[in-house]
Amino acid sequence: MTLAHWIYALGTLAVVITMVFRRNVLVPCIISTFLIGLLFTGSFVDAVVVVFKANMTALFELGGIFLIIALMMAMLKSLSVTGADELLVSPLKRMMVSPFVSYIVLILSTYVISLFFWPTPAVPLIGTLLVPAAIEAGLPPMVAAMALALAGQGMALSGDFIIQGAPGLSGKAAGIPIPMVTSDGAILSLVTGIPAIIIGYIMMKKEIEDFKAKGKQVSSSTKPTMAAQADTVEKKGQNYAGFLVVLLIVSMAAVVFAMFRFNIRGGDASALLGGTAVLIMTVATLLVEGVRGFDKIADHLTDGLVFAFRVMGQILPIAGFFFLGNPEVVVNILGEGAPGYLFDIGQILASYIPAKGFLAAFGMLILGIITGLDGSGFSGLPMTGTLAGAMAAGNESLASALAAIGQIGSIWSGGGTFIAWSSLVAVAGIVGVPVLDLARKNFIPVMIGMAISTIFAVLFLM
Repeated sequence: MTLAHWIYALGTLAVVITMVFRRNVLVPCIISTFLIGLLFTGSFVDAVVVVFKANMTALFELGGIFLIIALMMAMLKSLSVTGADELLVSPLKRMMVSPFVSYIVLILSTYVISLFFWPTPAVPLIGTLLVPAAIEAGLPPMVAAMALALAGQGMALSGDFIIQGAPGLSGKAAGIPIPMVTSDGAILSLVTGIPAIIIGYIMMKKEIEDFKAKGKQVSSSTKPTMAAQADTVEKKGQNYAGFLVVLLIVSMAAVVFAMFRFNIRGGDASALLGGTAVLIMTVATLLVEGVRGFDKIADHLTDGLVFAFRVMGQILPIAGFFFLGNPEVVVNILGEGAPGYLFDIGQILASYIPAKGFLAAFGMLILGIITGLDGSGFSGLPMTGTLAGAMAAGNESLASALAAIGQIGSIWSGGGTFIAWSSLVAVAGIVGVPVLDLARKNFIPVMIGMAISTIFAVLFLM
């Protein structure tokens, strides 16, 4: 390893330690990025440029998440002036009879939608339609955000047995039939997710009781940030509220139908959802404001973008540092010939992992978690899959189990549930909770869940 590799490793350790002490991790990420740029380029000026390029690359890679949050916020503002948002969730309040029931409803809804369309488009849908009702029923926003993250970014995405993007990457890299990894990954995702979801709720029991005891005063002041922001505008055009609710429901149903009918997945599904939000915002604004809507729509869009950058802006330097570890992205920051520092470190650690048993399984889990630190989740799957195939030496069942364990580690971390610079920022942004606090709340339940699933894999799959 080069000195830059050691700086990257120490920078990653500094980030973890900083999070443990409940401090923002921007400073260690910025300093580490500068030092790596200085060592790689040999120039102080170029190192300064590298810091900027890291932020620009992070903005490009995370731009889709920024935009979907902004557009959903803009749409919600255009609807809230009529009271359509309140009318929309009023039937759901009858379903959300208690914090526990609300928690389960959020988990099941997020899990099912995420299985078919991945979590990125699922989070804005659930966050906009169901989370406000859950909070009214006494579920704290942080627990609602945990439900979305654990069910979507964790359990659904790590299993991915409908779209099969994750097991497809793992299976191809390991050189084994994809259905084998799909089956093992689906099982381990549930064995990880169910304990994590239960433990997460139990750990937050006191916060739930405190939140419920304070009643509607707290509930109304801590509703999801998007809804709270939207409620600051003056109510008018209430006669259009019923029509706009119908328009929203029909539009979202059409989006879901189109996703099924035309096999639209992942980023394309998010784009369809975002485009629909823009059109609904346009109709609502022109309907309510009339000619003034030509100017007012710009205000809605600007408010949405400002909101998105306010909740996600601090993530850019953090993501920029961890993108230095990804061999496919690092060239955009350091230039051609730049190594993927995180992947290089992972390969070195992999050389010390034995072929079978608990040490092999937990070694693969740790390696998966490390590769997920870049905030992607999927980028590490080719490496963990390849290593699983090499370690198994022709034993397909062993290779499948090891690849599935690596998949669990990579996606639960980087997909992500406790990596703050992953798509977890979308969950935090939609619900309106600090993303670093959400990552910390998820950490213990997820780590316990992954440990349980890894032990399960050794006993029953290897």
